[in-house]
Amino acid sequence: MASSGGEGSGSLESVLNDATLPWGRRMWLASLIEMRLLVSLAAPAVMASLINYAMSMSTQIFSGHLGNLELAAASLGNTGIQIFAYGLMLGMASAVETLCGQAYGAHKYQMLGIYLQRSTVLLMATGVPLAAIYAFSRPLLILLGESPEIAKAASVFVYGLIPQIFAYAANFPIQKFLQAQSIVAPSAYISAAALAVHLLLSWIAVYVIGMGLLGASLVLSLSWWIMVAAQFVYIVASARCRLTWTGFSWQALSSLPEFFRFSSASAVMLCLEAWYFQILVLIAGLLENPELALDSLSICMTIAGWAFMISVGFNAAASVRVSNELGAGNPKSAAFSVVIVTVLSLIISVVLAIVILCLRGHISYIFTEGETVARAVSDLCPLLAATLVLNGIQPVLSGVAVGCGWQAFVAYVNVGCYYIVGVPLGSLLGFKFGLGAKGIWGGMIGGTTMQTLILLWVTFRTDWNKEVEKTKERLKKWEDKQQPLLT
Repeated sequence: MASSGGEGSGSLESVLNDATLPWGRRMWLASLIEMRLLVSLAAPAVMASLINYAMSMSTQIFSGHLGNLELAAASLGNTGIQIFAYGLMLGMASAVETLCGQAYGAHKYQMLGIYLQRSTVLLMATGVPLAAIYAFSRPLLILLGESPEIAKAASVFVYGLIPQIFAYAANFPIQKFLQAQSIVAPSAYISAAALAVHLLLSWIAVYVIGMGLLGASLVLSLSWWIMVAAQFVYIVASARCRLTWTGFSWQALSSLPEFFRFSSASAVMLCLEAWYFQILVLIAGLLENPELALDSLSICMTIAGWAFMISVGFNAAASVRVSNELGAGNPKSAAFSVVIVTVLSLIISVVLAIVILCLRGHISYIFTEGETVARAVSDLCPLLAATLVLNGIQPVLSGVAVGCGWQAFVAYVNVGCYYIVGVPLGSLLGFKFGLGAKGIWGGMIGGTTMQTLILLWVTFRTDWNKEVEKTKERLKKWEDKQQPLLT
């Protein structure tokens, strides 16, 4: 089960430590080994992330072709409300990513299934208050200053996303559990099949039955539950998970308070990140022409989100590689992996940014037929390109942070860069200087740039030998807590 990844990892550390080889040849051989490991992880992870995002994007497209109001409502519901739960659930599940990845690298396989179940219990409980927030989305949006007409339509869309909350609660721990073992291709295949079903059901619900916004969001929720069920069946039936999944256990209910604290630090880190762009959409709803601002920004955010899914794949690969190497006690391999994955992700993002700039006058017609929106989107494309380049670096560094267990530190960095610098600067440029959506987005890019530079500085000054020791201490602490139940 662990042979291929383990052998590649061990050979990488051997090459990096082989002083008999010339430096250039050592780097070349190490790069070949690392690229093979990264591509086997990142390619299926990117595919799965893109397909999952395509579900939300297609739902938005189906809604957008009902009219501009429906597009604004689906955008606000999808980007302004749904991302709230997405960020919280994904953030809490990143505790599984850290602990499972490090435990797998240290060959403590029995702990992975317990971490999976414990995280699912916590996330399901978290889903209950989130469902209440969804239920009261209309008055909340009006309270935040959104127009009553858009808030009413958005709330209808959000009601259908309530079942999706609990699908997130099951899906993200399962996803991290599989990724920690370098099992990523099955999730990609399952996502592809679910997308095909989703497109067919969306067409039937929106256009054939005429269920409108509610039908579109209900189908999105159902599609996520299909993916959850299929992935769980794979875990139970697959021989690749025979050591890490040994069935349901009461041990999952032990040490919940400690696990909740670690999950909370992870959640804060990623939520502050996810909510940052949610705030961009909410602030845009306060501009003079909110419907145009929301339409143009949501199209750009959807494209940025699509490109971001590529970085999410590299984020997962970086987290798995770093956590596995630290768990296996390979400091040089962990450091080398960080360099390779960052450079590779950045190159891809720069290429995407160039493509977007070349197609700036045409991309909006995928979502809506309005020429006014097309001009607004074209005007925002330089900012979109800058965001894509930043997204080539920042998510990878966040993946490194998760692999190392630095979530609490990154949370503090995010607070300072995003909410003390980015949001106030964006509001100042957007409202005080009359730059509108461009000003809001420009200010927030400034916050992201600052955060990325800080993470770059910290990551490349890290003492990886110390990180290996910290990993050993963390794994011993969690294993000691389980010992009375495991014996």
